[in-house]
Amino acid sequence: MLKKERVKTTCSLYFNYFIHGIGIVILAQNMTFLGKQWGVGNDGVSYIISSLGIGRLLVLYVSGDLSDKLGRKLFINIGIITYLLFFTGIIVSRSIYTAYFFGVLAGMANSFLDSGTYPALMELYPENKASFSILIKAFASIGELVLPIFVALLEKFSFWYGWSFIFCALTLLINLIFMKNRQFPNIEKEEQVEKSKIKYVDPKKDKHKINSPTKIILGVILTVFGYISMATFYIISQWLTQYGISVVDLNIVHARMLVSIYSIGSILGVILTAVLVNRWVKPIWFMFFDTVISFLTLLIMSMFPNHIVMICGSFIIGCSAASGVMQIGLTIMSDIFPNFRGRVTGIYYTASALASFSIPVITGMLAKTSIHYIMWFDTLLSLGGIVCSVLVILISNSHNVDVKSDVINKTSV
Repeated sequence: MLKKERVKTTCSLYFNYFIHGIGIVILAQNMTFLGKQWGVGNDGVSYIISSLGIGRLLVLYVSGDLSDKLGRKLFINIGIITYLLFFTGIIVSRSIYTAYFFGVLAGMANSFLDSGTYPALMELYPENKASFSILIKAFASIGELVLPIFVALLEKFSFWYGWSFIFCALTLLINLIFMKNRQFPNIEKEEQVEKSKIKYVDPKKDKHKINSPTKIILGVILTVFGYISMATFYIISQWLTQYGISVVDLNIVHARMLVSIYSIGSILGVILTAVLVNRWVKPIWFMFFDTVISFLTLLIMSMFPNHIVMICGSFIIGCSAASGVMQIGLTIMSDIFPNFRGRVTGIYYTASALASFSIPVITGMLAKTSIHYIMWFDTLLSLGGIVCSVLVILISNSHNVDVKSDVINKTSV
């Protein structure tokens, strides 16, 4: 594939995640208007927001498995079309039940995009899989930052709130048309190339064997890591403001500012991660360093809840926990099972979707006692991330498992 065509395809893929980032927060940012439209309060709108997680779980594994067989481009297009239905459907829905249906579609759209985009980027850039996968997080974070500004401008000039939804729908439609002529690597040819590089060895010693017990164990550990990494930064993004108000005694303005600092840290962290993983640090070691930094930061934020610590901690936790470490885990898992990247994506992100369901329940129960306990719980989760990282390193080294990313082979810690 020509470099120019590769760049066009990549830009189109990343743009989808810029809009996805907007989609993550668009319901919460328009909560008051949507609540009036549906005749419910903020709790009713929150109920609709939870429907996105259900949509992800419904199709994530199946779409990931099918993308290995039917192609990446098909599921990316399905994801765009499904997101189009969500953005247009929400503004025309007049009941909470209709809105819930479109919320489920948004979750499904996210799954369709994930199942096609992550494997596609790994196949487009086989020597820089980790870096290009991590950048997805950066574009999503930019979307999350841009939308609140857009919504604030609409409110300031008394424009209809629905223009933010229309903007997303129109730009996705344009990207869908642009996607029509985009090229993707041929999956079958890539698999043949992978196999041609493998010399004949004794099957009992074949470290490329997909169903080897060691690789299955690594796959399970990395799936658990997918749950933990999602849960770690999900708790921060949802509870940082309340923690600042209730535990640190900040006013609402300063407490909300912590989330902005966290978001800025996330964007800068993603860029830093992409540079480091591409040039100097092995992905498996980066996963370890990142989880250690997250654990130490959360531990300090839990032990010393004051304003200065919260400002520094919010930025650092954004740079670490939300810097793309979850995508690093997926890249490593995909390298272990190179011919099943779509299926691996489905399994990995099913675990993260389960986190988005279970964590609100757990933190809700903890909040009844003390919000401070939520930060301690997040600290405990990050410790579990360290355990997963250490196990991956130890098992890979002791069993000589070949994680076949060229980034890993070419770089050093």
